[in-house]
Amino acid sequence: MRGVLMTAVGGPDVLRVMELPDPEIVHDNDVVVRLRAAGINPVDYKLRANGTIRGSLPAILGWDGAGVVDSIGPSVSRVKPGDEVYFCDGGFGPTPGTYQEAKVIDERYLAHKPKHLSFVEAAAAPLVTITAWEALRERARVADGQFVLVHAGAGGVGHMSVQIARLVGARVATTVSSDKRTELASSLGAELCIDYLNQDVGKQLRSWTGIDGADVVHDTVGGKTFTESFSLVRPYGDLVSSQ
Repeated sequence: MRGVLMTAVGGPDVLRVMELPDPEIVHDNDVVVRLRAAGINPVDYKLRANGTIRGSLPAILGWDGAGVVDSIGPSVSRVKPGDEVYFCDGGFGPTPGTYQEAKVIDERYLAHKPKHLSFVEAAAAPLVTITAWEALRERARVADGQFVLVHAGAGGVGHMSVQIARLVGARVATTVSSDKRTELASSLGAELCIDYLNQDVGKQLRSWTGIDGADVVHDTVGGKTFTESFSLVRPYGDLVSSQ
C-alpha cells in the first residue's frame, strides 16, 4: 500500500509518497480500515514545520480518517467487515496517522459513519468536533438558554462549536471577518455575527446579551484574542480556550 511520510522537518516538500507494508492485526481489539479519505488539520502542518513529532522520522501524519472496515481482531464487537467508519487516531509520531491507504485502529476509537455524510465530509469532522465538544460541554458545561460567544465561528473548531452550543439550546454569537464567513456561521445557528475587524466586539456583545458579557466565551484563536476575552465574559461566567 502507499502512504505519505514526513521525512524531515520543514515545508510540504518533506512529504514523500512511499510504498509501505500492509498493516496487520496484532491485538484482539484491532481493526484494519481501508481509508477513503484523510482529514488535514492545522496540527499536521505545525508538527511537520516545528518538528514536535514524538519518536523518529519518517512518520505518518494525519489525525482524522474515514473508510471501510477490512478485517477485525477476534474480540472486536462494535464493527464488522464492510462497515463504513470514521475516527481520530495517531498522527503525532509513534502511532501512524491517516496519510496512508490502510490503518490499524483499536475499535474503541471507531464510530459508524453517518449515512448522510460522504467519506470526505466524515474525515473532516472528528478532531474539531471532539475539541469543540470538550471545550463547551465537558469544560464550560454550556446549557439551554445561555449566551455563548464563539471566536472564529466559521473556522474548523469554531463552526463545530457554534452547532454544539445551538444543539443544547444556547444562544450563539460569533466573531467573523468577511461576508462569506458571516453566511456560514449564520447558517449553522449563530444569532449574532460580529465583524471583529470593523466593530467593537464588547459593545456588540453586551448590546445583544443585555448583561455584562456572555455566559461562556470559547476562544479558538489564542494569543491576543484569549487575553481580550476576559473582558467579554460576564462576572462568574466561563472562558474556555482550545489553543
